[in-house]
Amino acid sequence: MSEDDTATAALLEFLNATETEITSAKRLIIQAKNISQEQTWNPHTIRRQQAQGEARPYEKSEDLENADHRLLIEDLNRHNGKLTQHDYFCWLFTKGTTVGRKKR
Repeated sequence: MSEDDTATAALLEFLNATETEITSAKRLIIQAKNISQEQTWNPHTIRRQQAQGEARPYEKSEDLENADHRLLIEDLNRHNGKLTQHDYFCWLFTKGTTVGRKKR
């Protein structure tokens, strides 16, 4: 492994640890202030790919490494697997880790 690869791996490990701590800090703040968790995930940080549904195209995400994706799954679970947020209709696939979305 080259020095560049080692540095990249170390940076990625640091960013993953930082992301985990940020998620924990958000949860602590939410609990302390009794803020609704529905507004805690950022849709712009979640990686999505285009997919074709029966009626029309949609976007899907399986970005489990992303804290915002995990928070979105929690939010969807609180809303029986479906919600409209940020001008998009989002739903949770049966497998429970994949999220679909389409523009409203």
